[in-house]
Amino acid sequence: MTALENLVQTLARLPGIGPKSASRIAYHLIKTDPAYNHLLGETIATIQDLIFPCSVCGNFTEEDPCPLCTDPSRDQSLLCVVEQPQDIVTLQSSGAFNGLYHVLGGAISPLDGIGPENLTFNKMLKRIEEGSFKEIIIATNPTEEGDTTALYIRHILKARTELVITRLASGLPIGGDLEYADRITLARSMKGRVQF
Repeated sequence: MTALENLVQTLARLPGIGPKSASRIAYHLIKTDPAYNHLLGETIATIQDLIFPCSVCGNFTEEDPCPLCTDPSRDQSLLCVVEQPQDIVTLQSSGAFNGLYHVLGGAISPLDGIGPENLTFNKMLKRIEEGSFKEIIIATNPTEEGDTTALYIRHILKARTELVITRLASGLPIGGDLEYADRITLARSMKGRVQF
């Protein structure tokens, strides 16, 4: 295998990058300034040393706890449960939510071998127990796995009658990910959430 073929195959392993895109990126990198390639390589090589999950919410951060968890202006009575850290970025960009977040680290998917024990439900329950939350907003993706995860959250919180449990309202496409939704749709979904 040539160096170019190896680069194309390596790039094609990235999410959302198919063989054609990987090939275009590889040829761009060959033609670009070598200093840029070194910077890109160094940035990629050190990213996991600099960015890590917040010990409180699970969001990716460079400081622990993350700025969202330590921000006193955020509403401490609202907890929004999401699947992945990138969902927080997406929801924050909508400007419709000013509470706290909890990242599960995925969704329940028995076919992929992901059960409740593989996600951060225990950590979430501990936060709810120790916090002063009034509402838990379930913002899992509107997929089969996301719906299963939402039902599981509702099940494990059913005894907590003091909590209002809501789920993002319609407006998000079925089978889609929060990451790809536009800001207006996200804002409407957040504002129109319903009890779950």
